[in-house]
Amino acid sequence: MTDPAPDRRLLIDGRLTGAKTTFASLNPATGAVLGHAPDAGPAEAEAAVVAARRAFDTTVWATDRDFRVRCLDQLHRALVDHKEELRALTIEEVGAPHQLTAGAQLEEPIATVRWYADLLPAFEFSRDLGVVEVRGGRHRRWVEKEAAGVVSAIIPYNYPNQIGLAKLAPALAAGCTVVLKGAPDAPLVTLFLGELIAEHTDIPAGVVNVLSSSGAAAGEVMTTHPDVDVVTFTGSTATGRRIMAAASETVKRVFLELGGKSAMVLLDDADFRTASMMASFMSCSHAGQGCAICTRLLVPRERHDEVVEMVAQGLARIPVGDPADPATYMGPLISERQRDKVDALVRRAVADGAKLVCGGERVDPGFFYKPTLLAGVDPDSEIAQEEVFGPVLSVIPYDEEDDAVRIANNSAYGLSGAVFSASEERSVNVARRIRSGTFSINGGNYFAPDSPFGGYKQSGIGREYGLEGLAEFLETKTFGAPA
Repeated sequence: MTDPAPDRRLLIDGRLTGAKTTFASLNPATGAVLGHAPDAGPAEAEAAVVAARRAFDTTVWATDRDFRVRCLDQLHRALVDHKEELRALTIEEVGAPHQLTAGAQLEEPIATVRWYADLLPAFEFSRDLGVVEVRGGRHRRWVEKEAAGVVSAIIPYNYPNQIGLAKLAPALAAGCTVVLKGAPDAPLVTLFLGELIAEHTDIPAGVVNVLSSSGAAAGEVMTTHPDVDVVTFTGSTATGRRIMAAASETVKRVFLELGGKSAMVLLDDADFRTASMMASFMSCSHAGQGCAICTRLLVPRERHDEVVEMVAQGLARIPVGDPADPATYMGPLISERQRDKVDALVRRAVADGAKLVCGGERVDPGFFYKPTLLAGVDPDSEIAQEEVFGPVLSVIPYDEEDDAVRIANNSAYGLSGAVFSASEERSVNVARRIRSGTFSINGGNYFAPDSPFGGYKQSGIGREYGLEGLAEFLETKTFGAPA
């Protein structure tokens, strides 16, 4: 595999195959066709689920830990060996800046596979509960962890390597079999992963199946099929609700990592210049296409105008352009459809009374949108409540600390957040009062393969990464026997 973006193939039951039709994947930096992906429908999804069920029920995958370790080692080696091809494809298809592929877009996800491969040999799949006396008899008891079964994994376009491997690596480590479906806007990256598995690992046929589709029909099979035991989905809250409802018919276990509207709180003793610069760059990371990005900046009312000016200066310094250029910090949005959505939200925010300080403009060719700053935003307004998924930062004034906490919690979401103060103790106390699954204290980074990631409220159910991420794919069985 030398061309990073040829037409690619599905992986079903160990075979690389096409479909009756294909659909185009575009380069978001140019709008040009990058390649074509097979358009899997219900028949392909059914075949993938059947293969995964057979592999789980009839192979040693779920029971041979040493074999799984060897195969995860092989997957890690394949990812390392083909890293530059995958980097080029991620830049072209996802619009991810080159410098971001050194972190969460590529190299950190590869490290996730290594982390679970290293965890697996020493992981305790059983624990002793000791002996209990019941009605004059002595009984020995123990607990075992078993693979949950067949997993349907559905991922979005924004971080396909990171999210795909965050689902695949722990599921495989647990002994599950997987049907993985890439996003319609970025299918080639995920199909590339399937080809690496087929060509460079000993993972048995059916243990991993990889699909791409332009519509929802394949995903509907994956979330309703009676042979699927676990559904893991990352994407919008609206879609997550539909998946949860569909999975309930067969009472499947559901993991959901959904939307976010995270708040960054600047307390009155914060280093405002440093925090403002961080807010500027965070809001434009991957053109704002990140569920955990802080898109609400809460500042003391008396410092509002000062902070707005500093943030605007920071946004003006952000290098926007060709994602293949190592100097670029922000690339394009994924599609014209997404750019239309972002622009419409910004225009309605201004009509609702927010002040447009900078940005709010399309840039062609491709699907670029200028870094955008809105000031004096009403915390109850649409722009403060709805996930934008674009490079848009809303500055919201508050009156005192309790008011800041109230505004931060005034959201249907609870995925992440940040707080800045001269006092770490004060920062931590505020963070503990805000209902979210992750939190940054004074610029601290929590994100790593061993750190559980997920949200409160409508930001989702469950956790990815770490031991908690492995637990999502394990069942618990309790035993008792005469002592």
